[in-house]
Amino acid sequence: MNAPSHVNDDASTDAHAGLAAVRDTLQGLQTGTLRAHDAAERLRGQTGLLAALPPRFGEVLHALLDRLESSALFEGESCSFSQRDLHEHLQGWLAQAERRLADAPPRG
Repeated sequence: MNAPSHVNDDASTDAHAGLAAVRDTLQGLQTGTLRAHDAAERLRGQTGLLAALPPRFGEVLHALLDRLESSALFEGESCSFSQRDLHEHLQGWLAQAERRLADAPPRG
């Protein structure tokens, strides 16, 4: 038995709203208006988006966020933790998530 189409529409809406929230959060992180810990908390809270993606996306995102929070403990750039590199990796994650959702066949 298939789920009602409005359930699939809600999941798609949640996922796309999650993408927008990730974009906004990453922009705040890069402009310095959002601290690493706050950004990580917001990104971890995107459960609708993460549910719409394969599990590996969540694993990668959480690993990046752990590194981001750890990097915030250091002043400036360190040889082990580069905020700029982490921002680029998070942008890459977002681009992959957008492609994955755009390529996903409709459910239902």
